[in-house]
Amino acid sequence: MKHMYIAANWKSNKTVSESLEWLNSFAEKLSTDSAILTSKDIIVCVPYTDLYALSEMRHKLALPISLGAQDVSPFPDGAYTGQISARMIRGMADWVIIGHSERRKYFRETEEELNRKTEQVKKEGLRVIYCVSEAGMQVPPAADIVAYEPLWAIGTGKTDTPENAGRVLITIKEKSGVGISLYGGSVTSENAAAFLSQPGIDGVLIGGASLDAGKFLKLLESLRDVAS
Repeated sequence: MKHMYIAANWKSNKTVSESLEWLNSFAEKLSTDSAILTSKDIIVCVPYTDLYALSEMRHKLALPISLGAQDVSPFPDGAYTGQISARMIRGMADWVIIGHSERRKYFRETEEELNRKTEQVKKEGLRVIYCVSEAGMQVPPAADIVAYEPLWAIGTGKTDTPENAGRVLITIKEKSGVGISLYGGSVTSENAAAFLSQPGIDGVLIGGASLDAGKFLKLLESLRDVAS
């Protein structure tokens, strides 16, 4: 069976209590069907405000999942009002999303800034999920995972074809040297298996379909029979 990386991105959603409710629902399902995680690395990327509570609950419940942040400061600790440094989330988060298209669009993040964020994350021993929307975009060689998310597919209900997404990700992996790739863009339980059946795709980055624990679990169930 193919080893898969399933990353959830909650974006700007969920209070602390809502995030704990999600995690408890997820854990309840695993207590009766732990095989659903076979050959899967689960990464749940959440708002900063949810990280501590989820990290504590994850350890308490001994859940075999990783947590991630959705962004990080390009600066170390210091006089940078409003910023959250990589060192501040170390011990709670294992991963950080860098370069998501919404960050590039709404906050006009530059390649220089994204490179600095990557450096800060790696300096603190955390891992990077680096997002691009085209095959020709720069990917820092220090990235651990590269995610391809075509702009027109994010939150629209439209997707790339699995075959084209696979070809694009093979090209990105060859150019960047990054060994693990995800497809992101309106991924659901109905199409996830088709994407993961492609040899160039190692996982998926899930937005809206990850906000409901039941829908997220249904997506995981849809991947039981995905072969390498």
